[in-house]
Amino acid sequence: MGSIPLPREMKALRYNKPEDFEIVTVPLPQLREDDVLVKHIHEGEFIAEFPLIPGHETVGVVAAIGPKVTDFKIGDRVAADVSELCNHCFYCRRGESLLCEKWSGHGINLPGGFAEYCAFPQAKVFKIHNLSDIEATLIEPASCAAHGLDKIRPRLGSSVLMFGAGPTGLVLAQLLRQNGASHLALAAPAGPKMELAKKLNAADTYIELSRGADAAAQQLEQIKRDNPYGFDIVIEATGSTQILEGAIDFCRRGGTLVVYGVYPNAARVSWPPAKIFGDELRIIGSFSEVHMFPQTVEYLDSGKIKTQGIVNKVFKLEQYGEALESIRNKTAIKAAIVFDD
Repeated sequence: MGSIPLPREMKALRYNKPEDFEIVTVPLPQLREDDVLVKHIHEGEFIAEFPLIPGHETVGVVAAIGPKVTDFKIGDRVAADVSELCNHCFYCRRGESLLCEKWSGHGINLPGGFAEYCAFPQAKVFKIHNLSDIEATLIEPASCAAHGLDKIRPRLGSSVLMFGAGPTGLVLAQLLRQNGASHLALAAPAGPKMELAKKLNAADTYIELSRGADAAAQQLEQIKRDNPYGFDIVIEATGSTQILEGAIDFCRRGGTLVVYGVYPNAARVSWPPAKIFGDELRIIGSFSEVHMFPQTVEYLDSGKIKTQGIVNKVFKLEQYGEALESIRNKTAIKAAIVFDD
């Protein structure tokens, strides 16, 4: 194994159970023959199952390589695709690897990026050149947006309505506008995310929804009056089952409803099957991504997708509690954890 001098132990953030986390010292990951050991610089967002070292958006420098690694050298700046696939289950054999029956993800059910080091298969590591470290933390969520675009496959001249202005939604909105959508309306409450959407030029029309239920309902009815034929594509990107349930009513006949938010497993919606049948609606989901990193790196490197300001808070690992609070109180659009050199 080629490497620079490495410590035997590292700092990591570990959840023992929900809402119970601590900074711990753990052994360095053991490398498999084709693994790359990445020393983290930044790591974004906070999603995990417990108990686990969370973190699923990883950027860093190569600190060590296994004996079968051929495409990387010590010091390369890289971003990591955190998914690992079995490559032999029913779905993998059909070329539907995102549906892998043994799908694993670093920061989800494998040790993730809230540690000084993490090991990834070389096939899941990608060199970065022009992007800053902060910009590169967005490669993983932008790859999810790229997968969403691939699933939607908008026709040229499509009209789009998106509910929500979160980080991946803002990237997806830009991708849609550059790949078929002639008009995209973005509906979300006023606030930092909506202001950022305007700065990024993510939409053609911005609908600032009231936080009051009655006023918001009137605004939604006005959208229907202003668009009597509805929209070719309606995207629910908030994770609200209430909004998702009503989103179907904004679909044009023959249109597409995209289930794009993250919802509790127990969540349920009720849609009239006669409408889906009679209007020939297409309802699709878009979850995570596989094999989209190369295209996404190229797209972000090109500068055509604007990301400045999406990551607007930076914390050290020891400030993880503050980082969580910035997410809860909505002062952070997206936060990053920085490790000392």
